[in-house]
Formats: sequence, C-alpha cells, structure tokens
Amino acid sequence: MISNRAALIVLFSCIIVYVIGLFIPLMEIDAAQYASISREMLDNKSFFQVFDLGKDYLDKPPMLFWLSALSMKIFGVHGWSYRLPSLLFSLLAIYSTYRLAFIYYKKEIAQLSALVLAACQAMFLINHDVRTDTMLMGWVAFSIWQLAAWYEYKKWKYFFCGFIAIAGGMMTKGPIALMIPVFAFAPHFILRREWKQFFRWEYIVGIIIIGILLLPMSIGLYQQYDLHPGKIVERVVIKSGLKFFYWTQSFGRITGASQWKENSSFFFLVQNMLWSFLPWIVYFLIALFFSIKKLVQQKFLLSKGQEYITAGGFILTYCALASSQAQLPHYIFVAFPFAAIVTGNFLYQLLETNEFIKFKKPVLIFQLFTYIVLWSCVIMLIAVVFESVSIFTAVACFFVCLGMFPVLFADKNSYYKILEASFYTIIAINLFLNISFYPALLKYQAGNTAADFVNEHSLPKDNIFIYGMFEGRTMDFYSQHIYQHKNDKNEFKVSDIIMMPADSVSAVKKDWPQMKVLFTGPDFHVTLLSIQFLNPLERDKEVRKYVIVKLDGK
Repeated sequence: MISNRAALIVLFSCIIVYVIGLFIPLMEIDAAQYASISREMLDNKSFFQVFDLGKDYLDKPPMLFWLSALSMKIFGVHGWSYRLPSLLFSLLAIYSTYRLAFIYYKKEIAQLSALVLAACQAMFLINHDVRTDTMLMGWVAFSIWQLAAWYEYKKWKYFFCGFIAIAGGMMTKGPIALMIPVFAFAPHFILRREWKQFFRWEYIVGIIIIGILLLPMSIGLYQQYDLHPGKIVERVVIKSGLKFFYWTQSFGRITGASQWKENSSFFFLVQNMLWSFLPWIVYFLIALFFSIKKLVQQKFLLSKGQEYITAGGFILTYCALASSQAQLPHYIFVAFPFAAIVTGNFLYQLLETNEFIKFKKPVLIFQLFTYIVLWSCVIMLIAVVFESVSIFTAVACFFVCLGMFPVLFADKNSYYKILEASFYTIIAINLFLNISFYPALLKYQAGNTAADFVNEHSLPKDNIFIYGMFEGRTMDFYSQHIYQHKNDKNEFKVSDIIMMPADSVSAVKKDWPQMKVLFTGPDFHVTLLSIQFLNPLERDKEVRKYVIVKLDGK
C-alpha cells in the first residue's frame, strides 16, 4: 500500500498547490462577487443584513461573507485573505473524510479516501475559484463524521458537534446542509433495519441547537425583508426573506417555485463529474456499480460492520440535486467526500485483494490514456494558447509528463506506481495551471486589469464611472471602492473619468472632442472559455476592448 511518507508527500503537495491558488486574481462573477460582498460587509459593519454594491442581496446565506470579512479584518483586503477561510474548510473536509472512513474501514482505506478527495480536480478548482461550496463541503463532511461517531460511540460531544456543523452548513448554503446527513443515514438505518434510529428523542435537542444558532441570521433576514415586504431582488418580489431562504431558494428549485430554470437534465451533474472528479471518476463509477450490485445480492440487508452512509448518501444527494430545475457543475462537489470513500475502498480492494483482479489491466490501459489526454491538453494550453507564458514552462511540463512513464512501467508494485502516478499527475497539472495558465487567462478580465491601472496611477475613484459595460466585481474589490454606472451620455460631466467599451469611443468623442484615452484593455468573461478564445488566431473575434478615458483631456 502507499506508505505514510508517500501519503504525507501527496497531501503536502496538494496543499502547496491550493496555497498557490490563493494568489491567482479573483474570477468573475461568483468568487469576485462574494469577495466584494465580504469587503462591503466589513466596510459597512452590516453583518446581519447583506448588501451587494449597496443593494439588497439574498442569494446566499452569510457564513462565507462573515468568515471572509473576518479574515480581511485580520489580514487586510486581498484575494488570498478572502479565500483563506475556505481553504481551511477544504482541509477540514479532507480530515473529516479520513476520520469518517476510519470509523468503518482500515486505516489504509481511510488514508486513500482522504487522498482521493484532496487530489481530485474539483478540490484544486474550488480553492482558488472560491464559492460557498468549499465551505459547505467542510461543514457537511464534519457533521457526518461527528454524527457517525455519535451513532457508533454514543458520546454526546459528537452529537453536539454534529448539529453545530449542520447549523454552520445551513448558514453557508441553506437547508441542503441538513438534508445531506438525512440522505446519508436514512439508507444506512433502513438497510440495517434499525427503525428506532428514526425516532430518537435526541433529535429534538439537535433541532433546538440548530434553531438557536440560526437565530442571528434569521433575525437579519426578518429585519431586512419581512419587515419590508415587496422588495425586488434579482427581478423577484420578496414577500418574506425567511420563506425565500428556508424554502424557495432550495426546495423551490424542485417544486418549480424558484425562478431559476437551467441545466435541468438528470445527468447534468454526472456529466460534469467526468472532469471534476478526475483522475478518479472511472474508479468511482465502477465502485458505485459494485456497491449497488452487492447490496442487491445481499437482498438489501447490511451485515454487521458494513456501512451504506457513503454510497447511499451520494446516491440520494445526487438524486435530490439532479431533480433541481437549476443546476451548476459545482453543486455536486458537496457529495465528493462520499465519492472519495467509495473510491478509496474500491482502490484498496483492487490493489490488495483478488476480488477485482480482472479490472487491473483495463485500469492500466485507461490510466495511460488519461495521462496522455491530460498532459496533452495542459501542454497545449501552456505552450500554444498564450504567448505570455514562457516556453520554458511548457518544456518543463513536457519533461514532467515524460517522467511519469518510467513510473507507470516499473516492474515492482506496478499497480501502486499507477496509483502514485495518478496523484502526481493531477497535482503537477494543477501546479502548472495555477502558476501559468490562470494568471495569463486573467489578464483578459476587465475588472482586475482596470483596478490595477486605477490603483497604479492613483486616479480619483469618486470621479470614475462605468458606461455601457458590465465590469463585474473585481474592479470594485481590488480598488476597494464601489463604482457607479452612468447609462446616458447626457449624464457625463467634464470632471468624469469613464470606463466604457472601446467601440463607444467614436460616439462619445462627438460630444467630448478633447477626450483622452488613458488605458485600453481586453474584456472577456474568463469562466466562459470557448474554442475560439483558446485559439490565438481567433481570439480577437471573442475579446472586446474597453477603455478608460478622461473627458476633459487633461
């Protein structure tokens, strides 16, 4: 099996890549918007009523904003200080996955499970493109570990920590943090025929704990919305903030009460797992299939020592999320600790027993194919897409890729070498992405490049206005200022500095012939990558230009 030393190296390497990701410029729009809200909360000291650019905000609960604002209070307003709390929660998710697996499996399986989670593509992504899902994963994984420990060891400390974590998750992304533990334990209890577990009086105490901890947030919602019914947020009339948060935003996506309707296919999330759970996705799908098959063979009855918290928890969580009329790829990330344990158990059986011996050779062939595809894509991204990336980076990437092949074809413990190569491949690829690709990509994001220019030249921020374009939130965050928009050229004043699309210059210049262009930059929504953008020969067709102009020409 993988040695403790090798496991620590893998985990430490993952953390290094996570930390490097803290210093990538924020991406529009979610991460940048949440960072901007956190900064605004800190500036206004409005911790129970949440605002975005001075307007009412209701889409997400406040936990991410609270902790990120606290981090900024301690360390200053930076992209990395916004991300830091979420990084800590990702480490909590990894550790909780280890401890949950260790309750039911060998240490080696628990270790593998934690490493699988730490080294899946989604974990690298959500530690720099930070949304609520990173923090939610930590709360949920911790709550299930604690509740499983309470269920097995009968100690109240686990009970209290479990329900405190559920409340924390609900203050991060809503009732889903309560439902996932239900999805995890319900099939386990049913398959063990432990019907009494559904009717324990202790749950009343747990609900009281959750209710007490949710009070500050609930009071804030009541004061901001329920006392002022009829507010319009995102083109929706809000009659009750409490109802919106506890019902419409979560369950309303299933019942149809929510306004959001996109990506409603039941298979949308598993399609996105094909990239987000790399390089483990095939192992996981095989493992899940055999988990279900074994359960059927046992006539849906678990023997002593077996658990179905993880496989059952993943299946029910997936079904609930996939039933939503509005889905995004990162919604399924909260269930990845389950997937990691299912995968870790399968990998151990594959490598240490003869139970899946016929799969060993196909796994080798598939992994070789995966390495070639992944490394080819990364080398192309680094060597071809951006001229600003050093050719030495691409050459280094190529030689690291070649260095994997002797490992794959080593005679001794070859299957373990394949496993190690899987870890080092995904880590090395994300290291190259974080130090080369993402920094080059984010030079095409208007908000942060404009903020850099404004800060560098000490332009008067109160005189800067946005006209005819959406600059996102990175400009507000990195400038530490909320910029106002002007929608009509007749509103311009001689002292104004205007940020606007470059193709508007000629029209504005008719009224302000003395106008002076101070800066020209690219404007592209970097999270909506396209083949045309990645092709340097076609990129100009995809990228708009923006300018910062001084109307008085001085």
